[in-house]
Amino acid sequence: GDIEETTICDVATMIASFVIFDCDIHLDGPIHIRWGVTTAKETLQVAAWAAAAIDANTDLLLANQYYPMAGPCTEMCLLETAAQALVDTASGRELLSGVASSKGTVQDKTTPMEARIMGEASMAACGMSIPEINAIVDRIVSRYEGNYLNPPAGKRFQDCYDVDNLVPSDEYLEVYENTLRILSECGIDF
Repeated sequence: GDIEETTICDVATMIASFVIFDCDIHLDGPIHIRWGVTTAKETLQVAAWAAAAIDANTDLLLANQYYPMAGPCTEMCLLETAAQALVDTASGRELLSGVASSKGTVQDKTTPMEARIMGEASMAACGMSIPEINAIVDRIVSRYEGNYLNPPAGKRFQDCYDVDNLVPSDEYLEVYENTLRILSECGIDF
């Protein structure tokens, strides 16, 4: 089905996880059937609508998975993560789960910098209106969705981090700062 039907299925899955399995929290993450990511415009819409519906009508705790298409140490990966963090925060999710860059399918393609942008974007979303968030997310998504057919592979953890001291490389810090500038241009006030 379309976005609406998928959202209904997602809400039903959330409710079922609490009723059938007596869980304490539901870790969700609608994944795009073609792209295999949680950061496509359509999956962001499903995630937002489903979480907002549950949040408005229950006291259930919700979380979300992050599967950006691009690899670490790329602006695209950080933009994808920021877009999803804005959506998740604005729609009432209580927990933002870790980021599995490169769709979570490539070994060593996760770093703390993705979690950092997730946290910064989430904090920036606090107090913003839904129309404001929607406009910002539209601008962010338009910056990366054209790269779905050829996303940047990024770098492995050990290639963009000092593994002895667990700090990001100068290159990754530069990519991060450039991404913050782009996000500011899109309307996020850090």
